[in-house]
Amino acid sequence: MANADCIVLMGGNMAEAHPVGFQWVSEAKLRGAKVIHVDPRFTRSAAMSDYYAPIRAGSDIAFLGGSELRSLEGANRERV
Repeated sequence: MANADCIVLMGGNMAEAHPVGFQWVSEAKLRGAKVIHVDPRFTRSAAMSDYYAPIRAGSDIAFLGGSELRSLEGANRERV
């Protein structure tokens, strides 16, 4: 995770619940990775992220579907 370019945290507060694992997110952010936090609640993880998406509870599947569609728009379909 420390070598990732983009990290998406969904539905939890990793900074509080998993502080040892969150250190890898912090190291990746220092290296220039973008951190996206998706959760209805604004938490410590959201405060430390680059982008915070405050979606409604229960709409996470729609959010993931839209994110996947957007990421595949410019992709080479033969390689996906």
